[in-house]
Amino acid sequence: MDVKDLCLGALSFGDATGYDIKKFFENTFSHFFLAGYGSIYPALASLTAAGLVSCRTLAQHGKPDRKLYRLTAAGRRAFLDTLRDTTPRHRLKSEFLVLLYFAHLLAPARLQAIVDQQLRNFDGNLKHIRQYEDCCAAAQPLSPGAHFVCGYGKAVMTAASEYIRAHRHSLLPPTGRGAAPRKLIQARRQPVHTASRN
Repeated sequence: MDVKDLCLGALSFGDATGYDIKKFFENTFSHFFLAGYGSIYPALASLTAAGLVSCRTLAQHGKPDRKLYRLTAAGRRAFLDTLRDTTPRHRLKSEFLVLLYFAHLLAPARLQAIVDQQLRNFDGNLKHIRQYEDCCAAAQPLSPGAHFVCGYGKAVMTAASEYIRAHRHSLLPPTGRGAAPRKLIQARRQPVHTASRN
């Protein structure tokens, strides 16, 4: 799935402006899919050109005009096709884990700062999800899917946060400096000894 697909999904809940869709992404998908104005507006323009979304301009007194987007019947069919045909892959891209893989090359203070920041990120994301759940509950109950996604996000981030807190000490050996890991490339190049034949 890409941003265009998710714009169609957002519009399946009702008409919205680009700003509304960005807020929808922030409130709903922020812990597993990021999208900003730089990708949302080009996606909406492409969807409009393809006839999957319609757009009308709303005049505002003393403010710039707003564009209100609506899902067309073709857009709804396209989104339903995407839901039906998408292979459910779960991919993770984490600069945090890349940095920690090379923890032996980082200064202890830098390493501690990275870990502390990630813990703050998890705490902030958990707070955000809980606020979203409370806000939705005040208006109307979450759909089963939205409830599941929020619960999944909280479970993953809570477990990751607990793991970091329990094991962060292992990143720094007693000397304060990490030893370089075994050179895997050299290990793979070592000759393989086989039994001689008679």
